[in-house]
Amino acid sequence: MSFLILVRHGQSTWNLEKKFTGWVDVDLTEKGILEAKKAGFLLKNKNIKIDFYYTSFQLRANNTLKIIQQELDDKKTFTKAWQLNERHYGALTGLNKIEMSKKIGEDKIYEFRRSWDLRPDPLKKESPYHPLNIDTYKRIPRELLPDTESLKDTYERVINFFEEHVKENLKNNNVLISAHGNSIRALCKNLFNLDNKQISNLEIPTGNPMLIEFRENFAIAKCEYLDKERAKDLLVF
Repeated sequence: MSFLILVRHGQSTWNLEKKFTGWVDVDLTEKGILEAKKAGFLLKNKNIKIDFYYTSFQLRANNTLKIIQQELDDKKTFTKAWQLNERHYGALTGLNKIEMSKKIGEDKIYEFRRSWDLRPDPLKKESPYHPLNIDTYKRIPRELLPDTESLKDTYERVINFFEEHVKENLKNNNVLISAHGNSIRALCKNLFNLDNKQISNLEIPTGNPMLIEFRENFAIAKCEYLDKERAKDLLVF
């Protein structure tokens, strides 16, 4: 038996401002910090020893993980992987979701946010929001930096990383991943074998640990959100 804990970062400044964030590096709000602290508190009460920690390259996920580790009094080194980054929203990056809904229609914005293989228009390379112009991504080969992504694109990079670097550690260990709404949705699609319609309806709340218990051969025995007051429909449990 082993556990996988998936935590979407606490509320970020652009979550609060309802902006498409993607690969832009923004930090947590005060509410987001409190969500991360509560996540750590809830995990501590479960008394589960975490053997491996993973997170994206992004500040909001990194700081969520650091706060959780503080609550757990665990100074273990964690692994950063750009493959766990949020989906890249292309030309929508930095735009307000409500304003764009009024401009191009709620249905179109929903389609951009939740469809499986639709990409927004690419972000111009000269944009300050493009990964080429953000110091965090200087170490990533230029040809791997996206201009835009669909959920399918996000799924492919997330699951490739999970299969190559994380899954083996889950055989006899407990793993925590601090990531983002769409990278966690990608993991859920894979782990729960969700179809494209189901994944479009899956909501991932900020700062609420999803605890997945595995039997042998990665069969899922149980899955639950630890903060029951803010739990979302898991679709399969």
